[in-house]
Amino acid sequence: MVRPQSLLFRMHIDVPLIGAVLLMCTLGMVVLYSASDQSLDVLIKQAVRILIGLCAMIGIAQISPSRLARWAPAIYLVGLGLLVLVLIMGTGRGAQRWLDFGFLRFQPSELMKLAVPLTVAGFMADKVLPPRPRTTAVALMLVLLPAALIVKQPDLGTSILVASSGLFVLFFGGISWRFMRNCTILGLAAAPLAWFSMHDYQRRRVLTLFDPEQDPLGAGYHIIQSTIAVGSGGLNGKGWLNGSQSHLEFLPERATDFIFAVYCEEFGLVGVLVLLLAYAMIIVRSMQIALDAQEMFGKLIAASLTLTLFIYIFVNMGMVTGQLPVVGVPLPMVSYGGTSLVTILIGFGILMSVQTHRKFIADT
Repeated sequence: MVRPQSLLFRMHIDVPLIGAVLLMCTLGMVVLYSASDQSLDVLIKQAVRILIGLCAMIGIAQISPSRLARWAPAIYLVGLGLLVLVLIMGTGRGAQRWLDFGFLRFQPSELMKLAVPLTVAGFMADKVLPPRPRTTAVALMLVLLPAALIVKQPDLGTSILVASSGLFVLFFGGISWRFMRNCTILGLAAAPLAWFSMHDYQRRRVLTLFDPEQDPLGAGYHIIQSTIAVGSGGLNGKGWLNGSQSHLEFLPERATDFIFAVYCEEFGLVGVLVLLLAYAMIIVRSMQIALDAQEMFGKLIAASLTLTLFIYIFVNMGMVTGQLPVVGVPLPMVSYGGTSLVTILIGFGILMSVQTHRKFIADT
């Protein structure tokens, strides 16, 4: 195979992936403009965050996967330190999830969505696979420690996503089905204990999923209003900027967690299919990068990041349509936000690094 000579490839930019990402970010800006009541201020802030994220993505793509693997433990330890700092001096509405240094405000748990799979993949890459019990035990410790710190904030949704990103590495590393079966049985047996250890608002969210009408002006309000918005979109939607649920302010958190409801109302089923196609382009390309990776670390981290992205999309859409509890997961590259958006784009930078640092053998 001849080494590609394109300028973008030499710059470690994967054209199909960055094309799909830019398409998705553009679509997100269009929806956000409507969801934010046509606020140029919100749109400019999001554009700046996208630009920062794209610069970070391209910068990370220049770093070889082997170097990322070496840096992963240090990033992990810094992330753990920041999570401990959040418990001491964190800020937020009803929960300590953010660190505010005046000039910079960010959510350290977002960093762990990358640090955990990077560290677990780096740890497992040079081990015998499928992983032996000792390797599995150490990997689980690396996953559960940050997840436990995030639960203490409390932020159950993010802790599950962080843990999942690390567990996906174990899954792609060839962990035995017997082990997964035993863990599932153990998890089901521990469910009652987990239920009583949850905060009251977390239990209400789960109960509301089954009967949102029991508290239509309280815990069930988000789900009721979002499902009304989704259903009212019909086949073709009401048209851009014409969503009544959002513009009459019935829909809460319409620019962040529930922006998918705004999209459904304004663009309908046809628009949703376009959105899903755009996401599918990204996921298919990302999985192709994982399959083509030459080293085990690249395969593990690329596959884990791809499946994690799919879970974010699935959970947000399930939450907005009333199929899953409200857990505060933004829709990737569409929802308004800073730390989560930059983190996702950095993840794409890691995928590009895996793809463009492959060694090519010239034809003889």
